[in-house]
Order: sequence, then C-alpha cells, then structure tokens
Amino acid sequence: MALIHRSSILKPLSTAAAASFPSLRRPFSSSDTITVETSIPFTAHNCDPPSRSVETSPAELMSFFRDMATMRRMEIAADSLYKAKLIRGFCHLYDGQEAVAVGMEAAITRKDCIITAYRDHCLFLGRGFYGGHGIVGAQVPLGIGLAFAQKYSKEDHVTFALYGDGAANQGQLFEALNMAALWDLPAILVCENNHYGMGTAEWRAAKSPSYYKRGDYVPGLKVDGMDAFAVKQACKFAKEHALKNGPLILEMDTYRYHGHSMSDPGSTYRTRDEISGVRQERDPLERIRKLVLSHDLATEKELKDIEKEVRKEVDDAIAQAKVRNLKAQCQNPSNSSPMCMLKTLELR
Repeated sequence: MALIHRSSILKPLSTAAAASFPSLRRPFSSSDTITVETSIPFTAHNCDPPSRSVETSPAELMSFFRDMATMRRMEIAADSLYKAKLIRGFCHLYDGQEAVAVGMEAAITRKDCIITAYRDHCLFLGRGFYGGHGIVGAQVPLGIGLAFAQKYSKEDHVTFALYGDGAANQGQLFEALNMAALWDLPAILVCENNHYGMGTAEWRAAKSPSYYKRGDYVPGLKVDGMDAFAVKQACKFAKEHALKNGPLILEMDTYRYHGHSMSDPGSTYRTRDEISGVRQERDPLERIRKLVLSHDLATEKELKDIEKEVRKEVDDAIAQAKVRNLKAQCQNPSNSSPMCMLKTLELR
C-alpha cells in the first residue's frame, strides 16, 4: 500500500481575523473583547512577570478551539496511520502540547521566526517554519543565527527557538545563549518542558530542572504551557523584551500524551494514572472549551459540530494524500502491484 508522507496537506490554520464558524448561529463583532485570567501566575527570574489578565476576542477564542481541535485530530490520525504502516520512519506526536503552538502563533507575526526539533507537526500546520531538526538541541544555535540576521538587517522581528527538557542539558544550547546575550539578539529560547526526555524524567537528568533560570544572567519566565492564553501573554511579553533588551528564556510547563515516539508506549516510565490525571485536570483543549461555554459563545452541541467538521477536514486530507501517493507510485513503470494495475485501469 502507498505510504503517506508526513508533510501535511491540510490548509493553514485559521487566524482570529479570518476565522469563520459555519456551525454557529451568531456572528462575532470584531470590536468585542473578553478578558480572561491565566490559570496560575507566571514565575519570573530577573524580570517582572506580565499580568495574568489577557485580552482576547470571541473570534480568537473560537479560533483557538478549532485550531487546537484540528491539531489534536491530526495527531490522532497520524498515530493510526503509523500503526497501519502508511507512515514510516520517525514520528513524534504533539497531542497535549497544542496550547504552546496556538498561543505562540497568536502573539507574534508571520515575519517572526520559529525553529524547533522533530516534535513539529502542529507548529508546521500553524504557519510553516524553518523545518524540524533531528539532532537534539542543534536547532537552537540555528535560531540564534536567525536572530543575528534579524538584528543585522535591522528588522523589527524576533526568533523563537524551541527545544525540550531533554535537550536543555546540551552544551551547544549554553554556547548559543551566551552569544545571544553578548550581542543582545532578539532571541527567545523556549523550553517545552513535557517532563520526560524520551523515557527519562527531568529530575533524573537535571540537577536543577528550573529551566527558566538556566540563563543565570538572562531573564526567564515559567509559563503554564497547557493554557493557551498564558502562552500568548508570555510570548507577547518575550517579544517586547527581546526587541528592547535581548534574549529571554520561556519554560513551558506542558505534557505529551503519547510516548516519545511511536516505538515508545509511554507507560513504562510513568503511570496511567499520571497521564489520565493530566488529561482530566489540565487538558488544553478542554480548558478552551470551558472558556467558550462560560462566556456563552457556543453551546456544547455547536462545539461538537465544530469537532465533526474538523474530523471531516482531516479525513478528507488523508484520503487526498492516499490518492496522490498512489498516483505518484503507479507512474513508475516497474510498479506492477495489483493496486497500481487497478488504479491504471481506473485512470483509463
């Protein structure tokens, strides 16, 4: 059977300004504003933390729900396709961490840069970016290079260099951070702390797992990475800081639901109770659902209708990918598989 390439053929995710919600009966005014409070306070190192009060709009809140639901459905589909051997190679899923991707995108512009490692599907779906990188931590020096180019070109933009807690002990990360601080580069180092580097808990690998303090002379902020609005507020704060004062570290306290990769069941080094506890108490999508309902922006049925639309969009993208892959493979004259023979007859 044809293999499905991991590059997504889904359309880019909606932005608050362009989001449309055919399932809803009532339109939103662009002038409407809502103030929400972050789940917990920010913890700051060598800086004053931003306010917990975050301004948003009904359209943005609804777009957060739809975009995160799309990311979640896409990763669940990728899991199924990998198990069906339609996706091969390495596959690292992002479900559970969607608030980081959505909140970050809401705080910056398309001219700001994002660079990350290999757990990258949802970031790619959100905007396109400077690729996933398979060498642990190696993307961070590249991100500092992007920030250097931005400053050299006198651009009013920043670079977000993402890495995990497993990469936080890499020597190259500290070298890159030193250069960024020395030259006051507009760089934000974002540690997506999902608490396990492969199967190793953070406390077993790091003497000090307070990653937002790792820069010492570089300011840092610890953020609830399961709260999209906390991420948005932190990234907005970080961008303003980096443009004026140079680099800053953000530690996103988040959690991955799947194992490290598809070869990792994710349950040998953590309990099922731990995983289900995070799902029940901190799930980023459910947090947005509760906000939507509490502000009377949609009913439970309307949100379920949006999730059905998302499921259909992802299913249609998978079907389209299968057809494209099959057509491409069957153009090879040496491929005489029964499926290609049938496809050739169908095309004729």
